[in-house]
Amino acid sequence: MDHDWTGWYVYRDRNQFIYSSLSHYKWGVFGISLLLKYLLGFKAGIGIVCINIPIYLSALKHNRSYFYNSLFGLTITYLAIDLLFPLNGIFDLAVFISALLGGLTIGLGVGIMLRHNTCPGGIDLLAFLLSKWTSVNIGFLLLLIDTSIVLIGLCIVGDKTLIYSLITVGGVSVTAGILTSFRSVIYLR
Repeated sequence: MDHDWTGWYVYRDRNQFIYSSLSHYKWGVFGISLLLKYLLGFKAGIGIVCINIPIYLSALKHNRSYFYNSLFGLTITYLAIDLLFPLNGIFDLAVFISALLGGLTIGLGVGIMLRHNTCPGGIDLLAFLLSKWTSVNIGFLLLLIDTSIVLIGLCIVGDKTLIYSLITVGGVSVTAGILTSFRSVIYLR
């Protein structure tokens, strides 16, 4: 397995330093599981596992390396987040700035991982697989899926702070889309 650790470090660091207010993290599989909890009373953790199982099984069925790389990415990402949690809240930034910088750094980390055929799992893995099957840019797919989740949450729950999640989703999608839109980097001297 060829792994570039930079993506995991950047993805992890956004949680610890820039986007420490996880109350606005309401997109992706986590966002869907929160909606299931709100609507049906499901436990959020169980919802996350139940939603991820078919995504990971699809990766396993269609390309084992995507499955194994994403399990590795998921494990490293969340271990790093937990290990560095004591550093949470070092910066005290305005919510808008946190959402924007968080989105850009999440997108940087995810984009680097995606360039190496791995991701932290969940919706990122689903968008990755769909991108491989359809040749649609993954940034566009992430924007479409995650924005839909946030907007549905906004309609159902009515929490106006979800607007900040849209800012973050935009940053993630644009950055990851740019990083995955070219195959290699040629340095000019």
